[in-house]
Amino acid sequence: MADDNISYEELWDARYSESERIWSGEPNTVLVREITGLEPGRALDLGCGEGGDAIWLAQRGWRVTATDISGVALERAARHAAEAGVGDLVDWQRHDLGASFPAGVFDLVSAHFLHSPGDMPREKILRTAASAVAPGGVLLVVGHSGFPAWERHPHPEVHFPTPDEVLASLELPDGQWEVQLSDEHERIQNGPDGQPTVRMDNALKVRRLAD
Repeated sequence: MADDNISYEELWDARYSESERIWSGEPNTVLVREITGLEPGRALDLGCGEGGDAIWLAQRGWRVTATDISGVALERAARHAAEAGVGDLVDWQRHDLGASFPAGVFDLVSAHFLHSPGDMPREKILRTAASAVAPGGVLLVVGHSGFPAWERHPHPEVHFPTPDEVLASLELPDGQWEVQLSDEHERIQNGPDGQPTVRMDNALKVRRLAD
């Protein structure tokens, strides 16, 4: 629960209902950089929002399972995918990832900015995500390194893990995975007033070694 009175589903449905478009519709830059050139296969997009990443993957031949906790976001994403001509390549599924997880194994599992208020079990979700990666496949985790500059009252109890902390929390078996990327990087993000500001994010990319 996000608090005593509202569920995560209600919280995020309300957030997406505030506007016809919350995000830019463009794919995340780290996804584009790290996945371009990979042979398309089966992809899982965790926390897909309005579908920018899933649609970009589908346009490049991936068959995508895309999940979000918000039905409002998923309906919007499905509409955008249909408009882009790739509606039949994306399976939109509603999940509270702390309670349920898409079935199957995937050549790519992508989790971008999988942050939420409250006690979402992010480490547990990412361990489950790693277990869903097929041999030879990739897990890509991108997250914030801290609060944005415009956040006037940061929450001291909230911790944004480093890539090394994310890697440790995955508890990957020795000798079965290869770290291909672990870094922190700057990104330009517009604040509530529309002014661009620099924000720090981080990324971890690991590949499950083939059997």
